[in-house]
Amino acid sequence: PAAEPAAEPAAEPAGTDKEASSNPATTATPATPPTENAEPSAPGDQPAGPRVTFETSDGSFVLELDPVNAPISTKNFLSYVNDGFYDGTIFHRVIDGFMIQGGGFELIDGKGSQKETKAPIKNEAKNGLKNLRGSISMARTNNPDSATSQFFINVVDNPGLDPKSADNPQGFSPDGYAVFGKIVDGMETIDKIRQSETGVKRMMARAPSGELMENRMSDVPLQNAVIKKASVSQSQ
Repeated sequence: PAAEPAAEPAAEPAGTDKEASSNPATTATPATPPTENAEPSAPGDQPAGPRVTFETSDGSFVLELDPVNAPISTKNFLSYVNDGFYDGTIFHRVIDGFMIQGGGFELIDGKGSQKETKAPIKNEAKNGLKNLRGSISMARTNNPDSATSQFFINVVDNPGLDPKSADNPQGFSPDGYAVFGKIVDGMETIDKIRQSETGVKRMMARAPSGELMENRMSDVPLQNAVIKKASVSQSQ
């Protein structure tokens, strides 16, 4: 959403931030609250993909990526993990009943500051994977092919983030948000983060020119939810 988890999602989910450059999630949550399941829903059986362990200030969780259905997004995400890019970043956009978004802002002197990223990647949302509870997707701006480092984890089933089609009239747009993996352990950590008290904070976000500018961003956890370390715990 672009917020949408894209970089912005107020219409998107949030990939970056809504008032800044990359907004991730759809800022706007679906009119009818999505279904929240006890455990993450997951795509059908297939060979296990690489796993990434995240250690955060609220506990740890493990992701299993899907290089078969989402090769571009998986390769991109792993490149950031292997570079240590996510270490020290925060979940900067949290909307209970929707998603939690991170992967773009680090703390500098206590204030969130958007990091420089690699080139954007092609949107893989039409890969058959769904934005179900426990799935991880690429955040982006309104441009479908703008995802870089930011990602979001769905805390409920979000059909509005899947590509709009005859089979999914609830989709916000025909482009959708690209799912590339799922939580396989530690969903309780995600649920703890999603319940964070949030508010408006002043953050340093990047303008299209790349210059850092102060912006007021909403849905930011008042107590920082920090990613201490992300590492590949199991290769494919």
